[in-house]
Amino acid sequence: MDTPFSTLIRTASHEQHTEAETSSFMGDLLGGRLAVDAYARYTEQLWFVYRALEEGAEVLREDPVAGPFIQPELFRTAALEQDLAHLRGPGWRAGLSPLPATAAYAERVAECARDWPAGYVAHHYTRYLGDLSGGQIIRDKAERTWGFDRKGDGVRFYVFDEISNPAAFKRAYRELLDGVNADDLEKQRIVDECKRAFDFNSAVFHQLGGEFPLSA
Repeated sequence: MDTPFSTLIRTASHEQHTEAETSSFMGDLLGGRLAVDAYARYTEQLWFVYRALEEGAEVLREDPVAGPFIQPELFRTAALEQDLAHLRGPGWRAGLSPLPATAAYAERVAECARDWPAGYVAHHYTRYLGDLSGGQIIRDKAERTWGFDRKGDGVRFYVFDEISNPAAFKRAYRELLDGVNADDLEKQRIVDECKRAFDFNSAVFHQLGGEFPLSA
């Protein structure tokens, strides 16, 4: 391929990425038109997805395709659990439930981790690089809208304490993508799975929008 794979995967999935991040639910959330309960419900959905990602990571550390991407400084489950304890209280697990779209999303991540490491890379890229980029906008809005302490409980999911230079980290991550251990056909399958990952996110946002209807 003449085009770096990191560029190809970003441009090929642009339409699906844009559709996900411009959902009406996310627009209302970032626009401050929803209460903190909507943010908490969204955070719950993230927990299911990241649990699948990070449980899958444990069995992929030595995999020639996915292994290089397994970097503990990215792991988010513990931070999500701190946020949920702050948002929902110490009994947060008792009321936790995935939306149907979230359950399908998490199951697909787990399936890729078990059966198709290259597909797992697509989900890894979609989530973690997004957290280091657009996720920071969500963190800033949440701090301003609901008064969370900067980088404190409620927004810890978005705070990568072990990554001192996010821009350099993202460059190194893209270099990993460019060198991924896959032929051209497999790379195209990774691109397709990346598009599918964004579609899962769009479905989650759509169902969240059903629970928290748009403000007038």
